[in-house]
Amino acid sequence: MNIAVSAPEGVKPLELKEITTSAAWRGDVLSKGDSWVYMLSEAQIAELEVLGARFVEADPDLRFVQKEEYPLVECADAVKEWGRDVDSGRGFVLVRGLKTHLYSDALSAAIYYILGLHMGDPIRQNEKGDLIDSVYATSDKTMDDPTAKSSKVRDYLVFHSDSSDVVSLMCLRPAKEGGASCLVSGAEIYNEILRRRPDLAPLLFQPYHWDWRRQDKNAPSDTYTSPIIDLTDGVFSMYAGSLYILTAQEYEGVPKLTPEQIEVLELFDKITYEPGMAIEMDFRPGDIQWLSNYAALHARTTFYDYPEPQRRRHLLRLWLSRQGDRPVIDGFGKNGVVQVRHKPREGQTVDDQGFFRIKDAPVPRLLADHG
Repeated sequence: MNIAVSAPEGVKPLELKEITTSAAWRGDVLSKGDSWVYMLSEAQIAELEVLGARFVEADPDLRFVQKEEYPLVECADAVKEWGRDVDSGRGFVLVRGLKTHLYSDALSAAIYYILGLHMGDPIRQNEKGDLIDSVYATSDKTMDDPTAKSSKVRDYLVFHSDSSDVVSLMCLRPAKEGGASCLVSGAEIYNEILRRRPDLAPLLFQPYHWDWRRQDKNAPSDTYTSPIIDLTDGVFSMYAGSLYILTAQEYEGVPKLTPEQIEVLELFDKITYEPGMAIEMDFRPGDIQWLSNYAALHARTTFYDYPEPQRRRHLLRLWLSRQGDRPVIDGFGKNGVVQVRHKPREGQTVDDQGFFRIKDAPVPRLLADHG
């Protein structure tokens, strides 16, 4: 269905169309099947275990190791299939079957990083330079505390996009209770906005200021800019999470949101949380989720941990830059400010703060503000 839109003042008129590809899905429909789960075969698992063990023994610098050094045979077609799911399919896939309960954390991280190298190029997740981050609660803060880091608390997380083309999570240990991963289709949210308020839809293509300082206290600037929706070459992409748009309003020099912009952000959030929109999945040990940040928003339910530190919920996270089949404008999302893995931010001459060895990479930094 095409919708002729009379744009608000100052906004270029757009001929907007609903998204009809497999990227537009509802959770209550998708959850009726398991087409989004990929089960590894015993041959694929065996290959990954051998490569992972070799990686741990070789102990390469994570900044410079290349995928060609750890070629895949049994898993080669699977990685291509996951890439198609991420780039031009529903936007995500859950890979299941790894036996992390039998592995050391270093071996699990090595297998995960090898697969990450074949799915894209890992990028730095903080100003220290960590390429594998631990999602591990070190604080009882809630997300209404401006000092709380989302990967270091047990509180529920609102739907948002991360700072990369692809975000991936690997479950080492689940929580005692809760901590489900929730995904919602950006294309379906967009479709609903077009159906209900086509007059507001063009505002999603405007640039917004996003709070960088709250995401990383060591960020070199308070904010960065990006639109919420991009349709390069007719391919739908989204970068969302109104929390960081709203908190960016606190900084001097950031243009104030118009009433119409606030209205479309509120409608976006309202639709996101409507029953049936999202799909919810529990992480099992060894599960790996690959997710396009341009296709789906992700969230997490509140969780409750075991009291012993070694039993607490522990996920590993990768952010990947991916040269796939999804064209986006330059600087869309947080792409304009993320750091490549092989060098620190411009102007920094010392690069020794990150966990760049596989035996260190899965070890949680136990102080919440260390990221």
